[in-house]
Amino acid sequence: MLKILEDIVTLARERKSNPVQGSYTNKLLEDKSFAKEKVLEEINELIEAVEKDSNKIHEAADVLYHLIMYLEKSDVKIEEVMEELKNRKK
Repeated sequence: MLKILEDIVTLARERKSNPVQGSYTNKLLEDKSFAKEKVLEEINELIEAVEKDSNKIHEAADVLYHLIMYLEKSDVKIEEVMEELKNRKK
C-alpha cells in the first residue's frame, strides 16, 4: 500500500532532476502557485464528494497526489512529515 506513495514521491524527485517536456507532474513542480491552487481545488472537490457520498476515492487520490507535488516543490520531505506524525503518537 505505501509503496504506491513511495513511487509518487520518487516520481516527483526524478521529474525535478530530469524534467519531461509537457509533463503535468513537471508543471506542478515548476509552478508553486499552480501547485497550491490545485491542492486547494482538490481538497474542495474531496469535501464535496464526501458530503455527496460520491467519487470519494478518486478525489482523495487527487488530494494525495497534488499534496505530494506541492510538498516536493516546497522542499518539504515526506520523510520528515512521517517522522513528525510518528513523534505525535502517544
